Amino acid sequence: MQVEIWSDILCPFCYLGKRRLEKALAKFPHANEVEVKWRSFELDPNANPEPGVSQYALLASKYGKPEEWARQMSANMAQSAAEEGLTFDFDRAVPANSLRAHRLVHLAEQHGRQDAAKERLFKAYLEQGLDINDVPTLARIGNELELPTAEVEQLLTSNAFEQEVRHDEYQARQIGVRGVPYFVFDDKYAVSGAQPTELFQEVLEKVWEEARPQPIQLAGSDGASCDINGNC
Repeated sequence: MQVEIWSDILCPFCYLGKRRLEKALAKFPHANEVEVKWRSFELDPNANPEPGVSQYALLASKYGKPEEWARQMSANMAQSAAEEGLTFDFDRAVPANSLRAHRLVHLAEQHGRQDAAKERLFKAYLEQGLDINDVPTLARIGNELELPTAEVEQLLTSNAFEQEVRHDEYQARQIGVRGVPYFVFDDKYAVSGAQPTELFQEVLEKVWEEARPQPIQLAGSDGASCDINGNC
């Protein structure tokens, strides 16, 4: 089974959804046969925030609300995250363009480290107050992920993997993704948003069962038959 997840590193609900899916997989008996594949999605491809601007100011401006409203919304989000074992720190969050970070995730995929890269970048932005568009910061993260130094340097000094990001976003448009996180199970079922763990469990079980239908056992005793050894 394949689970594709469209997400943006700047999206707190995406980190929340990641953790809830992981909890569902931990209870799923066939988890070792589930491949999770991350797809890029930029909530604001043109983002170019001024240095020093707070996450609260940006959120308030986006929705035309007072900054206190933005702080309360962020506090509510942090509380939901805490219930999943996450420690969001919006006071330290550094607004940034996420394209470089998405490109790093694609590089990590080539080395079997895609999920680890996504986790590390979520943590960097939402918990540690790191700038995920900063070249030295991304270089350090690449080193932590044990990615080849030369490949990380080449990525950070070029537009490598930008086409892969654009392709993910093109696919998102084709299937009507309008918000993230967005989960697609075996190209068959979609789940939008950071849904409860229980819902992810239900979908995993449903997709698994539908892909492997069981023979229908009719009522009654076994009828006359011949076996594989020719006995009738």
